[in-house]
Amino acid sequence: MKKIRYVHLNLLLLLIPLINLLLFPTPSLAQDYGEDAEKKDTPPPGLARCNGVYMSYNSGGREKLYPRTKNVTAQAWSFKATAMIVNTGTEEVKGWEMFVGYRHREIIVSATGAVSSDGDFPYDASNGTTFIGSPNTDLKTSIETAGDYTQISTNIEITGTLFGGRGTATPLPRTIKLVNDGWECPAANSKGGTMQVCCKRNPKFKAKEKKKTKFMRRRHGDLNIIYDVLQAYTSNYMAQASHQSIRRLDHWNLTWEWMRGEFIHSLRGAYSVEKNPSECLHSKAGQFYGDLDFSQVATCQKKPIIKDLPAERKDDKLLGKLPFCCKNGTLLPAHMDSSKSRAIFQLQVYKVPPDQNRTAFFPPQHWKIDGIVNPQYKCGTPIRVDATGFPDPSGLQATTYAFASWQVVCNITKPKPKAARCCVSYSAFYNDSAIPCNTCACGCGDIDTDTCNANARPLLLPPDSLLVPFENRTLKAKVWARRKHMAVPKKLPCPDNCGISLNWHVNSDYADGWSARVTLFNWGANAVEDWFAAVDLGKAGLGYENVYSFNGTRVPPKNQTIFFQGVRGMNFLIGLTNGSNPARDPQVPGKMQSVISFKKHLGSLNIPRGDGFPKRVFFNGEECELPKYFPKKSYGERLSCIRFLPSILLVITTFLVIINDRF
Repeated sequence: MKKIRYVHLNLLLLLIPLINLLLFPTPSLAQDYGEDAEKKDTPPPGLARCNGVYMSYNSGGREKLYPRTKNVTAQAWSFKATAMIVNTGTEEVKGWEMFVGYRHREIIVSATGAVSSDGDFPYDASNGTTFIGSPNTDLKTSIETAGDYTQISTNIEITGTLFGGRGTATPLPRTIKLVNDGWECPAANSKGGTMQVCCKRNPKFKAKEKKKTKFMRRRHGDLNIIYDVLQAYTSNYMAQASHQSIRRLDHWNLTWEWMRGEFIHSLRGAYSVEKNPSECLHSKAGQFYGDLDFSQVATCQKKPIIKDLPAERKDDKLLGKLPFCCKNGTLLPAHMDSSKSRAIFQLQVYKVPPDQNRTAFFPPQHWKIDGIVNPQYKCGTPIRVDATGFPDPSGLQATTYAFASWQVVCNITKPKPKAARCCVSYSAFYNDSAIPCNTCACGCGDIDTDTCNANARPLLLPPDSLLVPFENRTLKAKVWARRKHMAVPKKLPCPDNCGISLNWHVNSDYADGWSARVTLFNWGANAVEDWFAAVDLGKAGLGYENVYSFNGTRVPPKNQTIFFQGVRGMNFLIGLTNGSNPARDPQVPGKMQSVISFKKHLGSLNIPRGDGFPKRVFFNGEECELPKYFPKKSYGERLSCIRFLPSILLVITTFLVIINDRF
């Protein structure tokens, strides 16, 4: 019995230090823990003093990338940064938008907690970019959330590439600010690798009454796309895509990328360019839908290309019968024709596991849209917005809402140098050579510049050569150069590479008026419907009198620009067609032509000196590239001879009469 007591006593003595350690920790350990906790919970000084919206940007390290170069400004670096936005005020911030003014040719590769409203990643943020919350789009107040940081703030982990700079620190952006309406931000403070700013409400700002939204507010861009889910089932859903542009769009092509294995089972109001059932058979969808007839599927592509239906399919019971569809891909600005300013099509989307439920909706990503003679668009990420309302199909005064809606905002990007979409050639009655479009006026594209000179001046041509494609002009250009004693370079100029060209021909020049002839050429395979053009003639445009085969009007307030449209029923500019003998004759471009008459109410006009040629030309809203020079009046005084020919003939006749009388 005593043995057992001794054993228990020994065990107790061994456990006493452990019990003391657990119950009474050492002062040094307790002190270290308290310092770490205090350090961790201590907010930045700027955050504690801010009463509004606090934002910060902290630069991390960076690493030199390949290729390594001695040119410091051209060296690429990968960088990491952390941005933070916190609502420290008493008002909820709906749809926060944080602008970061990058300035070192930054390319944002990824950002957790946010997306760029300007486009998909990777995104060239050389001129800055605006981050919006994803999924946390709103910032609630600390009061209504009891200080829950997950609801009042967002941290953005940014990874990207920048160029230039020295040292190991990541350069800070130019500025950060909140761009929501009614908020004002002072200049951001920078210290070390941190930038911070406190934005406050403008007390004088009066916000317009807006309908309260559950999701992000709808934005307005150059082109807006809405993706609505109309019907929902376990394995598929019916969606509707609609888009509207402030600019003209011809033969639009719309594409996106499915991210979760979806495919389009059927389309209405549009069609897919490629239809390959084997792509579905060898995919996850082919394994899941084992009994589905994929030969009837609209498209199985991960990145489908969608096109508008032609007008003749508008009343097709299977493919058409949709409002605003079937215009052959042509959209006009709303102020020109609201009935042709919008496009709509519907698609049935099949889903694959694990998305087999009625509420699993994931819109496609990486949207792109383009046309043939149109500006280039950069589309942003789909943003969830409040559901779109539609008139009830029963005809009653009720509204039916979509299950879910997303908006994609696309904006026009700045064109690259020499990236016009159309060009102009010049000719005149007083000079027998035509000046063609500039070399690579619309970019060199895929042309092999080893076989031609992209920077050479175009060769003068006989006027009839403007009617044939560029590849058929070489022989005529060389013969014409020899006849005119002009040098021909060994490496000939490259073509203009434009799908649309205009020829401006000075047709006549009198003391009280003059005339011109404009010809439109379509060198593409697609026809152009409902075309329009604008010609800025400077002070000569004030004398515009009439155009005889088009509709024309002066554009106020200066009245120096003439706006042309095709006459109703004759506004269809066809594409390239085969010649009369396809085996021998070159293809013929689609063309339309009209004469324009002008009065000379301004005595200072000198048509051969350049007053008769356009200062700027636009076709379907796109500015065309003009030649670098215009036809000059022949120095042989050909015009003077013609002008004084009657006087010379009279002198000769009188001289002959005198001689006859004398002899």
